[in-house]
Amino acid sequence: MEYLERRRERIEDRLEAVLADVEPERLRGQVEHVSLSGGKRVRPTVTMLACEAAGGDPDGDAVDFGVGIELVHNASLVVDDIIDESELRRGATAAHAEYGHGPAIIASDGLLGEAFALFSRDERAMEVVADAMVELGEGEATELVARPTTEAEYLDLARRKTGALFRAAAEVGAVAADADPAAVESFGDYAERVGVAFQIRDDVLDATADAADLGKPTGQDAEMERPSLVRVTDTTPEEANALAREHSEAALDALDATGAEESQALEYLRDLAEFVVVRER
Repeated sequence: MEYLERRRERIEDRLEAVLADVEPERLRGQVEHVSLSGGKRVRPTVTMLACEAAGGDPDGDAVDFGVGIELVHNASLVVDDIIDESELRRGATAAHAEYGHGPAIIASDGLLGEAFALFSRDERAMEVVADAMVELGEGEATELVARPTTEAEYLDLARRKTGALFRAAAEVGAVAADADPAAVESFGDYAERVGVAFQIRDDVLDATADAADLGKPTGQDAEMERPSLVRVTDTTPEEANALAREHSEAALDALDATGAEESQALEYLRDLAEFVVVRER
């Protein structure tokens, strides 16, 4: 775990440094509240691991790209909490509950601005993240106005709302390693599948976990009539977990298709595909 912890610390240190430069001071406090209140940092870790697995230097652009991905993710969570009227995020007060709706939206915009400043040095990274933002926005809109009614529609929503940013996280890592386009796409396929598995498991946890253990309210999918696999299709938690496992296995196949040489980073990417389907938080 020391291997992963060192990379997480690099992300955390750079994240703190980026947010410390945000002006004005009031906005800085708000974006720090959102981004420094915890979080697993799964997506930026994927960025660094993908870079390293693709033969790149994880201490180079991958750190900033990983932080940028985390900022985009955090910005989306601010909006999610407003839509869901959720009072908690990562065990802390949600931004809109702490500061009000207007300041929370401004904080979300501020996070996006800081993120794209980090991606701006590489046109390919900008394109990858812009595509993910389109998918994410379409996913958010679909959840509100064209809710899925079948498993296929649900999986498409999960791909857009969660899988797209996971895909971007891996792809910008491979871009930072100057990997060839085919490898970049395969890393993206891997991470998208991991993201979908992650979302399916999230649905199961929302239906079955204890709020104190999860660090956020549970039962939100049912309360907000939000589409989740266990609600859209009457799938049992056990069946949902099995579907998550299928996506995990597809992720591992995509990882093999990258052609990456064996490395510690590659092994941890495999471990992540296994972990997302058994996680308890």
